[in-house]
Amino acid sequence: MWCHRLSHLQSRLQNLLRRGVTCWAFQQLNFKSLFPLAIHWHHTASESLNCAWQQHEDHFELQYANTVMRFDYVWLRDHCRSASCYNSKTHQRSLDTASVDLCIKPKTIRLDETTLFFTWPDGHVTKYDLDWLVRNSYEGQKQKVIQPRILWNAEIYQRAQVPSVDFQSFLETNEGLKNFLQNFLLYGIAFVENVPPTQEHTEKLAERISLIRETIYGRMWYFTSDFSRGDTAYTKLALDRHTDTTYFQEPCGYNNYDRAVINTVPYDVVHRWYTAHRTLTVELRRPENEFWVKLKPGRVLFIDNWRVLHGRESFTGYRQLCGCYLTRDDVLNTARLLGLQA
Repeated sequence: MWCHRLSHLQSRLQNLLRRGVTCWAFQQLNFKSLFPLAIHWHHTASESLNCAWQQHEDHFELQYANTVMRFDYVWLRDHCRSASCYNSKTHQRSLDTASVDLCIKPKTIRLDETTLFFTWPDGHVTKYDLDWLVRNSYEGQKQKVIQPRILWNAEIYQRAQVPSVDFQSFLETNEGLKNFLQNFLLYGIAFVENVPPTQEHTEKLAERISLIRETIYGRMWYFTSDFSRGDTAYTKLALDRHTDTTYFQEPCGYNNYDRAVINTVPYDVVHRWYTAHRTLTVELRRPENEFWVKLKPGRVLFIDNWRVLHGRESFTGYRQLCGCYLTRDDVLNTARLLGLQA
């Protein structure tokens, strides 16, 4: 078959050369007809841009910024940022996604410097900046650097000598707040020092980074060991490792105290649950996984309840404590506003 095609190709080449057709024109004319399934890359004129693309049957493939990206055609139509499809002031789409043909394909694709233009069957034109596609592609997101998290134990944390942030720096400077949030994102805990030991100043501190979450315990809780509520936290008893509010619709995480009766699974699954619980508890209670700290007036501790469990030893004497719950979304949003990849 190949010999037949090459012979045919040679014959056509001679005919074309007799008629004065250039070799470049021959390549364009004949490889499309001889090899209709061949893939053709479209390259930019500028070598410095280093961009090439292919139009496949079911997706668009782009090579740019050392990244190979693939885009579904429906995705490309749905994310159009033209005035008729997207409100740039509200950052909300005007296009009805359900109205896009699931078999849609662009009629034409062209590149003008750093902008790709897709013309759709109905004549609508969608344009994308190449850098926008890199930032918003699946492949680009995989390469995106996120704020690191450190899996730590007591030795690692103590060796890191993580600095606390001063109260005034935390409240009055973005640098102080950013340093605090970097530590908080890294380890799941962070400290602020020299806070006036009042509920009002603690509340002011919390509001610097987030909305305070109103709960059944109120906006701010301020308590001592008087058992004023039916909760072990309001006693002098030890509290094992736990996170709070597991009985909420949006709980913070694991809590060994506040488990409801296990009555929704059969006995054999229950036994597997207890086996897993034992494995987890053994790890949590290893001394190397415990970091002990003594709080004192003026020192405020923030804990990420999605990462770090907390507890306390039993005690004697008088103890006062105030605190609150913060909305996680707002904490992370504050970090992003300061340039952190939260």
